[in-house]
Amino acid sequence: MIMRSSKSPWDDMKTPDSDYTVRYVTSPGNVSLCWGKDVRGQCLFIVQLEGDHTEQFRKNATTVNGIEVDLRQLPEPGKQGLILTLEKHVDRDLFHGLCQTLIGNLDGISDPAAALGVAMNHIKRWKAFLAGKRTRVLSTEEVRGLFAELNFLRLLKEKHLTDAQAVEAWCGPDRIHQDFIFGDTAVEVKSISGRDRSIVRVSSEDQLETVSEHLFLKVCRLTEAPDGTPAQSLNELVSVVGHELSDADAIENYWRKLATYGYVEMREYDNPKFLVNGSNSYRVADDFPRLVRSELPDGVVDVKYNLQLENIATFECNQNEIWGS
Repeated sequence: MIMRSSKSPWDDMKTPDSDYTVRYVTSPGNVSLCWGKDVRGQCLFIVQLEGDHTEQFRKNATTVNGIEVDLRQLPEPGKQGLILTLEKHVDRDLFHGLCQTLIGNLDGISDPAAALGVAMNHIKRWKAFLAGKRTRVLSTEEVRGLFAELNFLRLLKEKHLTDAQAVEAWCGPDRIHQDFIFGDTAVEVKSISGRDRSIVRVSSEDQLETVSEHLFLKVCRLTEAPDGTPAQSLNELVSVVGHELSDADAIENYWRKLATYGYVEMREYDNPKFLVNGSNSYRVADDFPRLVRSELPDGVVDVKYNLQLENIATFECNQNEIWGS
């Protein structure tokens, strides 16, 4: 088992006069992982691989904003190194976090070709993430919101749509007014916890207004649970949904949308773990209590407000009405 540390591994590494300094994360073998620092003092992460993997690397080569990705021959005969070099304009703490997730995913892989494949897949996800403007750790509210949306995505593909259709219907990452739009139906997904079990936050005057024929509010009840319970972290749920998808286009679209949302696997999302303690569905009809853009006085913008669930109980409906609409 690889131990992962929150301390920056480059802090006490000397800048070498030539080549680079390394510190092993794993014992030397067919696949070895190292932290490193080059003659310019740049931070490195190195995946040492037994054999020649030039052709595999060329087929999967990619460029990443702020990270140089290269495959080089190592001084040790018969070995190559996948070397990730941090460039100045990318935050070092973020790079450290990304590398730690890669360490975790390479844990136990002894086949060099498989290790390179895993590493390149993760780097491609980093590329989409780092190309965006939200290169930071998601807030507690964002983590809960994404968890709730992914739960609904699973339901949507199980109950109503194909994998590709369900992922295409997920609009939350693209900041469209509702989280899901499919056919003539739009669904806004909210999460609530034990602390705010009777209130949901509506964050704009557009969330509960749509041009679709049918609009629903879906409220997911999440409870934080300790380790050892059948709960899931955000990282775990993201992985589960990804493995459930069988359509290649859906898989690619899924990871792209996660990157757009601002998510890439990081150790910060290993906790908390959530249990889904039920959900409620509401049909947003004409007399549903809401503030919408089309009815606001001139000059009133950027509206945010709370809805008390007990006061919209008359609009509650069976979840199957969402699929049936």
